[in-house]
Amino acid sequence: MPKLDESLLTSLPPFSRLSRTEIREILDRATPRRYPEGTAVFREGASSDRFFLLLDGYIRVVRTTSDGEQVIALHIPPGQLFGIAPAIGRETYPATAIAAVESLALGWPVRLWSEFSANYDGFATESYRTLGARLGEFQSRVTELATQAVERRVASALLRMVNQSGRQTEDGIEIVFPVTRADIAEMTGTTLHTVSRLLSAWEREGIVKSARRRVTVSAPHRLVVLSGAAK
Repeated sequence: MPKLDESLLTSLPPFSRLSRTEIREILDRATPRRYPEGTAVFREGASSDRFFLLLDGYIRVVRTTSDGEQVIALHIPPGQLFGIAPAIGRETYPATAIAAVESLALGWPVRLWSEFSANYDGFATESYRTLGARLGEFQSRVTELATQAVERRVASALLRMVNQSGRQTEDGIEIVFPVTRADIAEMTGTTLHTVSRLLSAWEREGIVKSARRRVTVSAPHRLVVLSGAAK
């Protein structure tokens, strides 16, 4: 793989305070790797021997419940660190990271975490800020599961994905990574039958379009109303 240029990282939060020379030092110690769609970058409970920066693609974070069910916790977009178990004092990964599409990530040995945090301005603080945002998203998800009706949960899940990765098409705003009805059921703590019923109804009403693992939101404003976000 060609040598990566420092300009790829200059605008990303963990590196935004660093000089190009410092970024070059970090890049020279990274190992780039491509992950085909569906490949696990690491698995829940495995030893956290590396941490990563996603350069391209999307990472689906999956957690296993106490009764063995898999739940999609969140999606990580390009430009973010992930697998940063040492930042929360863990020696194992708390979840499984799967490439939602073909993805490119940089990886570093976990022993470098403390060195980078100590020697590079903003690396640690920005990483903790990212963790805080993810924790806030996860807490919002837990609240939704506990308090909201299924229709609202599904609408909210679609809106999150649209806001994170949507691109404008002639049919509306398309979620750029593949997402199935089963995926949405995992995200919202409901059944595949319920998700299929809701999406079919919303398709008839012109709110969404879904086919071949692609979901497009044709009427975002109506989805906002269904989610309960419109006050």
